Amino acid sequence: MRAWQISSFGIDSLEFVERPIAEPGPGEVLVKIRAVSFNYRDLLMVKGIYNPKLRLPRIPCSDGAGEVVAVGEGVTAWKPKDRVAGIFMQNWLDGPLTPAKAKGALGGDIDGMLAERVILKETGLVAIPEHLSFEEAATLPCAAVTAWNALSAGNLKPGSTVLILGTGGVSIFALQLARLRGARVVGISGSDEKLSRAYSLGLDAGLNYRENPDWDRWVLDETGGEGADLVVEVGGLGTLARSLRAVRMGGAIAQIGVLTGGDEPLPLAPILHKQVRLQGIYVGSRKDFEELNRAIALTVLRPAGENFHWSQAREALARMEEGSHFGKLVLTVA
Repeated sequence: MRAWQISSFGIDSLEFVERPIAEPGPGEVLVKIRAVSFNYRDLLMVKGIYNPKLRLPRIPCSDGAGEVVAVGEGVTAWKPKDRVAGIFMQNWLDGPLTPAKAKGALGGDIDGMLAERVILKETGLVAIPEHLSFEEAATLPCAAVTAWNALSAGNLKPGSTVLILGTGGVSIFALQLARLRGARVVGISGSDEKLSRAYSLGLDAGLNYRENPDWDRWVLDETGGEGADLVVEVGGLGTLARSLRAVRMGGAIAQIGVLTGGDEPLPLAPILHKQVRLQGIYVGSRKDFEELNRAIALTVLRPAGENFHWSQAREALARMEEGSHFGKLVLTVA
């Protein structure tokens, strides 16, 4: 089978290689991968930033969807031709995250999904909604589950205001899923064209932060001086101070990303004075993924993204690096 692998760090060093096809053992499932999507984590992994001590070679990518080809002894949950996606952490099935459950992350601890065939545990898969294509389903395991759990951290009610930062995969899923929960969504982007696309998905108000960098004040104006009930924080230290000024007193910040750095220390004073709940979000469990899929199926939600052929893996990663994409970057495996 063919696969992309990290043999040495760097986008240009990503290799397209031939690997033998293994047979599924007891409790395992062989999946023919039809589509894969990139997350920012995958870019950092390929560049050697996420884990400089990553054991190489390693097949990257946590997110992929396909169909079952064969099952090993004792497997009862799946049969050939079932449409499935892998879960981000193969050992996190339910309940709170623990050190043991955090092991087995695809594309990091173990080989990921950027291959024609993968073998996963019977419990490391979920069924994908019937109305989604493989390309659409491949966007879900990391970004969509993360956004789903980020919204849960905010205890949202109909009419609550959610602030999204940018128009990457997690932010766009947060927009779509927040609208399903009856929330009002405001967001910022450095591109008017991307804001226009976000409006088509339900964004209520948007601001180009390149033209108006004081976006925290804008959020206060949009909320009558109260602030957002929940901030889906994908920036990191470079945006956290403004997010704290933009969130309402007693509100929540779902801290997800580390897209931007900063020299400022962690701003503790506003966390205390505004009684803000700062919740770290690290994807979610198999049960979370299944709950998300039920919501997606019920509402016929369709993910947003840009498609590439999987031979263009380097080009898609370069597009992510320059930040010019909207939603998810998806590779069709063929």
